[in-house]
Amino acid sequence: MKDKTLIVTIIQSHLHWENPEANRDMFEKKIKGISKETDLVILPEMFTTGFTMNPSPYAEEENGATLLWLKRLSSDTNCAITGSIIVKDNSLYYNRLYFVTPEGDVEEYNKKHTFTLAGEHKVYKAGRNRKIVEYKGWRICPLICYDLRFPVWARNTEAYDLLLYVANWPEKRTTAWDALLKARAIENMSYCIGVNRVGLDGNGHNYVGHSAVYDVLGEHISTKGYETEFVATIPLSKKHIEDNRKHLQFLNDRDAFTLK
Repeated sequence: MKDKTLIVTIIQSHLHWENPEANRDMFEKKIKGISKETDLVILPEMFTTGFTMNPSPYAEEENGATLLWLKRLSSDTNCAITGSIIVKDNSLYYNRLYFVTPEGDVEEYNKKHTFTLAGEHKVYKAGRNRKIVEYKGWRICPLICYDLRFPVWARNTEAYDLLLYVANWPEKRTTAWDALLKARAIENMSYCIGVNRVGLDGNGHNYVGHSAVYDVLGEHISTKGYETEFVATIPLSKKHIEDNRKHLQFLNDRDAFTLK
């Protein structure tokens, strides 16, 4: 069997607070500077603003400036790009992840679990539906930050291959971030990727990254340092997934339930 490899690039970066243009310029330079060919680039949560509870000046309408930028950059670099931004839709604000392909296809996911500790639930409308993205023969489940704490929402009932989280996850809860990413990989027998930011935000919260890639056995396979800015490109192997699921078959024994 020929292995289907998905080459993924994760970008751990500081963010310019509430400055979409500066963030787009910064990430464009980073993406165009990727030295190796890649299939998918993953950016952090709210990558144009940081995790702000002040959406009104920065919310974009459907097909707004950042989505148009993502489409152009994806086409120019011939790789898919994903990350979340603030979107206004029918007078409601959403923390919305876009997954954009070089062909101009767009998938979207609205964050299900809004972060009540920061009052996100008072500002942003929670999403209701999970999304499975089909891309280059891979089934990808994209989720956002606080979703990581809720294993039922991530449960692998659709035989996805890659679970990914984009995040602004603060330094004080880094231990939970590390443990939960690894757990999600093991319990779902899928690759699990978490992409976080670094640096101080406009509210004085510090972020130390710890962006990481785990394989289906929970082994940490990304190679860069944890707590500084970095760009890392990692090949993911479909054969690794199929061989381990065939040998271990743990997903066959999972509990049956329906997500609502």
